[in-house]
Amino acid sequence: MAQQSATVTRKIQPSLDQQRAAYAWQCVQGCNGDYTNLAKAAPALIMNNGLMQALAFYQSKGKPHHLALNKHIREWLKARFPKHFASDNYAEIMQGLFGCENPHFYQQATDEVLALLRWIRQFAAANS
Repeated sequence: MAQQSATVTRKIQPSLDQQRAAYAWQCVQGCNGDYTNLAKAAPALIMNNGLMQALAFYQSKGKPHHLALNKHIREWLKARFPKHFASDNYAEIMQGLFGCENPHFYQQATDEVLALLRWIRQFAAANS
Protein backbone atom coordinates (compact mmCIF):
# COMPACT_ATOMS: atom_id res chain seq x y z
CA MET A 1 0.00 0.00 0.00
CA ALA A 2 1.28 3.37 -0.92
CA GLN A 3 1.20 5.84 1.82
CA GLN A 4 0.17 9.35 0.94
CA SER A 5 1.65 12.14 2.88
CA ALA A 6 -0.78 14.83 3.73
CA THR A 7 0.62 18.25 3.20
CA VAL A 8 -0.67 20.69 5.70
CA THR A 9 -0.68 24.20 4.48
CA ARG A 10 -0.40 26.70 7.25
CA LYS A 11 -1.10 30.31 6.82
CA ILE A 12 1.89 32.02 8.31
CA GLN A 13 1.02 35.19 10.11
CA PRO A 14 3.40 38.02 9.25
CA SER A 15 5.45 39.32 12.14
CA LEU A 16 4.54 42.62 13.74
CA ASP A 17 7.52 44.23 12.07
CA GLN A 18 6.38 42.89 8.70
CA GLN A 19 2.93 44.33 9.36
CA ARG A 20 4.48 47.70 10.19
CA ALA A 21 6.53 47.58 7.00
CA ALA A 22 3.53 46.71 4.84
CA TYR A 23 1.45 49.51 6.37
CA ALA A 24 4.32 52.02 6.05
CA TRP A 25 4.77 51.06 2.41
CA GLN A 26 1.10 51.84 1.75
CA CYS A 27 1.40 55.15 3.58
CA VAL A 28 4.29 56.52 1.54
CA GLN A 29 2.91 55.74 -1.90
CA GLY A 30 2.67 59.08 -3.67
CA CYS A 31 4.26 61.02 -0.82
CA ASN A 32 6.20 64.17 -1.57
CA GLY A 33 9.33 65.75 -0.15
CA ASP A 34 7.38 67.63 2.52
CA TYR A 35 6.00 64.36 3.88
CA THR A 36 9.45 62.77 3.75
CA ASN A 37 11.03 65.63 5.69
CA LEU A 38 8.22 65.58 8.24
CA ALA A 39 8.57 61.82 8.68
CA LYS A 40 12.32 62.18 9.21
CA ALA A 41 11.77 64.71 11.99
CA ALA A 42 8.82 62.93 13.63
CA PRO A 43 10.72 60.63 16.02
CA ALA A 44 12.69 63.53 17.50
CA LEU A 45 9.50 65.58 17.90
CA ILE A 46 7.79 62.70 19.69
CA MET A 47 10.76 61.89 21.90
CA ASN A 48 11.28 65.54 22.91
CA ASN A 49 7.65 66.57 23.33
CA GLY A 50 5.55 63.43 23.61
CA LEU A 51 3.17 61.55 21.34
CA MET A 52 0.06 63.56 22.15
CA GLN A 53 1.87 66.87 21.68
CA ALA A 54 3.19 65.71 18.31
CA LEU A 55 -0.27 64.62 17.16
CA ALA A 56 -1.71 67.96 18.32
CA PHE A 57 1.03 69.83 16.45
CA TYR A 58 0.38 67.94 13.21
CA GLN A 59 -3.36 68.50 13.55
CA SER A 60 -2.95 72.23 14.22
CA LYS A 61 -0.73 72.77 11.19
CA GLY A 62 -3.49 71.68 8.83
CA LYS A 63 -1.15 71.22 5.87
CA PRO A 64 -1.70 68.11 3.74
CA HIS A 65 1.58 66.41 4.69
CA HIS A 66 1.02 67.09 8.41
CA LEU A 67 -2.52 65.77 8.26
CA ALA A 68 -1.41 62.72 6.25
CA LEU A 69 1.28 61.70 8.73
CA ASN A 70 -1.10 62.36 11.62
CA LYS A 71 -3.72 60.15 9.97
CA HIS A 72 -1.20 57.39 9.29
CA ILE A 73 -0.11 57.34 12.93
CA ARG A 74 -3.71 57.36 14.18
CA GLU A 75 -4.77 54.56 11.83
CA TRP A 76 -1.87 52.44 13.05
CA LEU A 77 -2.69 53.10 16.70
CA LYS A 78 -6.30 52.07 16.05
CA ALA A 79 -5.18 48.89 14.26
CA ARG A 80 -2.64 47.93 16.94
CA PHE A 81 -4.76 48.78 19.98
CA PRO A 82 -8.41 48.25 19.03
CA LYS A 83 -9.44 47.84 22.66
CA HIS A 84 -8.23 51.35 23.47
CA PHE A 85 -9.43 53.19 20.36
CA ALA A 86 -12.93 52.96 18.89
CA SER A 87 -11.86 54.76 15.71
CA ASP A 88 -8.91 56.59 14.19
CA ASN A 89 -10.65 59.93 14.72
CA TYR A 90 -8.25 62.54 16.12
CA ALA A 91 -10.36 63.37 19.19
CA GLU A 92 -10.97 59.70 20.01
CA ILE A 93 -7.29 58.82 19.70
CA MET A 94 -6.37 61.69 22.01
CA GLN A 95 -9.09 60.67 24.48
CA GLY A 96 -7.82 57.10 24.39
CA LEU A 97 -4.26 58.21 25.09
CA PHE A 98 -4.94 60.42 28.06
CA GLY A 99 -7.93 58.49 29.37
CA CYS A 100 -6.38 55.04 29.67
CA GLU A 101 -6.21 53.36 33.05
CA ASN A 102 -2.97 51.48 32.40
CA PRO A 103 -0.09 53.86 33.19
CA HIS A 104 2.25 51.98 30.86
CA PHE A 105 -0.06 52.17 27.85
CA TYR A 106 1.03 55.66 26.81
CA GLN A 107 4.66 54.51 26.68
CA GLN A 108 3.65 51.37 24.79
CA ALA A 109 1.72 53.45 22.23
CA THR A 110 4.67 55.83 21.87
CA ASP A 111 7.09 52.95 21.34
CA GLU A 112 4.77 51.47 18.72
CA VAL A 113 4.56 54.75 16.82
CA LEU A 114 8.34 55.14 16.90
CA ALA A 115 8.72 51.60 15.51
CA LEU A 116 6.28 52.44 12.72
CA LEU A 117 8.07 55.69 11.94
CA ARG A 118 11.35 53.83 11.41
CA TRP A 119 9.69 52.12 8.44
CA ILE A 120 7.86 55.20 7.20
CA ARG A 121 11.07 57.23 7.26
CA GLN A 122 13.01 54.62 5.30
CA PHE A 123 10.32 54.04 2.70
CA ALA A 124 9.49 57.74 2.29
CA ALA A 125 13.15 58.61 1.70
CA ALA A 126 13.50 55.83 -0.86
CA ASN A 127 10.19 56.66 -2.52
CA SER A 128 10.56 60.42 -3.05
